[in-house]
Amino acid sequence: VQLVESGGGLVQAGNSLRLSCTASGSIFSIVAMGWYRQAPGKARELVAGINGGGSPFYTDTAKGRFTISRDNVKNALYLQMNNLKPEDTAMYYCGAGEGNYFYPIDYWGQGTQVTVSS
Repeated sequence: VQLVESGGGLVQAGNSLRLSCTASGSIFSIVAMGWYRQAPGKARELVAGINGGGSPFYTDTAKGRFTISRDNVKNALYLQMNNLKPEDTAMYYCGAGEGNYFYPIDYWGQGTQVTVSS
């Protein structure tokens, strides 16, 4: 399975970005997918995920500001991020797992950088 993210960039606080992740390869093995982020000097953390039944899960970081969605026809995962804050600055990764869980992850994308200026 290959995952390719896009959509990151430099934005001012309060603005929005939409991240996209396209999956290819043995996609039939994918059950759950999620967005993760890693800021410099910090561990990678889950931001939001969608399980095999299509139900979204949001961490406190994402609740009320981010929306995750999945298009099984396009084999794509999206993250709409609104009202971005400087503390959202991080490398964002798309992750996919062969089980109905968000950890551990079996496949990672290369990441897309999100930088939010104040």
